[in-house]
Amino acid sequence: MMRGTGYRITREVTLVQSASSDAEKKVTAILRVLSESSEPLGSVTIARELERYGFFLSERAVRYHLRITDERGYTRPMGRDGRMLTPKGLEELRMALAPDQIGFIEEKLELLAFRTTFDPGKRTGLLAINTSLFDKGQFKKALAPMGEALEAGLCVSSLVAVAAEGEKLGDVVIPAGKVGLATVCSVTINGVTLKAGVPIESRFGGVLEIREGKPKRFVAIISYSGTSLDPSEQYIRARMTSVRETAKSGNGRILANFREIPAQSRGMVEKCVSALKDAGIGGVYVLGNTSEPVCQVAVGPNRVGMVLLGGLNPVAAAVEAGIEVENISESGMIDFRELRSFREL
Repeated sequence: MMRGTGYRITREVTLVQSASSDAEKKVTAILRVLSESSEPLGSVTIARELERYGFFLSERAVRYHLRITDERGYTRPMGRDGRMLTPKGLEELRMALAPDQIGFIEEKLELLAFRTTFDPGKRTGLLAINTSLFDKGQFKKALAPMGEALEAGLCVSSLVAVAAEGEKLGDVVIPAGKVGLATVCSVTINGVTLKAGVPIESRFGGVLEIREGKPKRFVAIISYSGTSLDPSEQYIRARMTSVRETAKSGNGRILANFREIPAQSRGMVEKCVSALKDAGIGGVYVLGNTSEPVCQVAVGPNRVGMVLLGGLNPVAAAVEAGIEVENISESGMIDFRELRSFREL
């Protein structure tokens, strides 16, 4: 009799755990669908998109799970337009998918490069951004250290965008009590060269040591193919940079990324870099020669190494100054016309 009772209890616990796990999988799938859209989505659209991930839910079932995501702060109702993913929801999605998302950042970079439509000559189109969230009361204080990094040229571009709570930057809706800052992401360079017919291989994100104003070597690297988290976000959290000191003395450690291109395309890339610079977007810190090591990193045969500045260097400077910032790297796309000079802030 006791064995029977124990079996029933164990079975009931197992069924509850299974149901809970199934519900969590559905919540994760909904967050994933929302993360792929730059616009709010309604329950009908979400239900249709969920089928791609093997979930066949009714509109009513989707609304039920959306109430759960709202309560947890993962999603934000946008009236009749539907729901948008919040930064908290994006973070939850990253953690939920981490076991299955090794190489997720590499795929994300490729997708953003493909979505880039920016034409440096016409100065029109979409380009990739990072989004950083500041407390309202801290944003003005953050401008000074960020300005130091921008004035020193330790950034992809001095063009930025600012958004208040409820507004959007890329795929991110700015939460209550926050100010959002968009900085140009270095993957924009990948996108522009891709449109010119040059594929860029993104190898890793790292911390680059600067000595006497010149790039010396990478002191930390994380391969894009082996991580589900953006390397720059991890380095900033770990306080591994000294961007402000680099800006002042020419010695320190900054965020940078390593890319490779086919040797035959070097001339085409130089033209793209020049056109981008004329449009106010730099970011190419070092462009090597064929099969030549760059910043002590070996380069393959008939390949050319490139070092790109990290788009979050100005934000890293703010964190070094003791200002709390939440970063969402590669947070989506923005129209070039929405950017303005940092000096206007």
